[in-house]
Amino acid sequence: MKFLDQAKIYCRSGDGGNGVVAFRRERFIEFGGPDGGDGGRGGDIVFEAASDLNTLIDFRYTQHFRAAKGNNGSGANCTGAGAPDVVIRVPVGTEILDESRTLVLADMDSAGKRVVLLAGGDGGHGNAHFKSSTNQAPRRADPGWPGAERWIWLRLKLIADAGLVGLPNAGKSTFLSVVSRAHPKIADYPFTTLHPQLGVVRLSNTQDFVLADIPGLIEGAHEGAGLGDRFLGHVERTAVLLHLVDGAAGNVVHAWRTIRRELESYGGGLAEKPEVLVLNKSDAMTPRELAARKSALARASGRPVLVASGVSRQGVDAVLAALWQEIAAARVRRRQGRSR
Repeated sequence: MKFLDQAKIYCRSGDGGNGVVAFRRERFIEFGGPDGGDGGRGGDIVFEAASDLNTLIDFRYTQHFRAAKGNNGSGANCTGAGAPDVVIRVPVGTEILDESRTLVLADMDSAGKRVVLLAGGDGGHGNAHFKSSTNQAPRRADPGWPGAERWIWLRLKLIADAGLVGLPNAGKSTFLSVVSRAHPKIADYPFTTLHPQLGVVRLSNTQDFVLADIPGLIEGAHEGAGLGDRFLGHVERTAVLLHLVDGAAGNVVHAWRTIRRELESYGGGLAEKPEVLVLNKSDAMTPRELAARKSALARASGRPVLVASGVSRQGVDAVLAALWQEIAAARVRRRQGRSR
């Protein structure tokens, strides 16, 4: 299945049904009077977050969604039937934005969440509605109210607890494959990862979290260099960032600063998130190189630096413990916020 995280679609809710002009004509009833019914309500455009979806690929082939019009009223004071709603299922984590992509209309951030984006038009009144003591035979009936329409953008942001960031070939995909059952593509060339990958990390029966790997960033990614920074949206919801720096590549301080600049340029609060900094590929360095590069990275970042290797699994458990500490604290804060 192809991964698609952005799509533009057109939505239109249904028009209301028309009211009708009708009069009773029944045997033995001398003065029948008006009995035209109201029109039915048009269908709504409803979005639903579905946990069994993980891509917006369906919207590449279907971009137009229109709800049906409500039925017209009829005699004997019969109201027209309302039209069924059009329910559009999207993956959990999908944002619905206006056509300019600046205003978030809805955030489908939990499974089963439903949002009525466009309400259907109300049905028009039949002539029975206008009967009065001074107008006992009205011949007026109103048309149904029109539905609403608009173009919208869907933008998927994966739901994950922790996000992997780093330069291409920093070892992110290898790390994800080692700590979870995910099977990302791994190769010795830049930009092996072309779209985000998710993996579930299980520390114990009661401790597990979702780790997201995104394509590597390079200098100038916020200006479109490489694959750009569009995939950073998939780690906006995470509680912590796992920043892998390739220790075997040499200038580790420059590599760390490059990613930090891209996070700050992107915005979205990424630069303010807790960061677990890891000097990766420890098995590819001599003890002297490892000590010097770890010390330089710690001085430049002003934070503790962990050492790990996805290939040999050296230091992996310590990295996962540090991630879990941040994730557990974030979950506690989230529960406290909901209880208020």
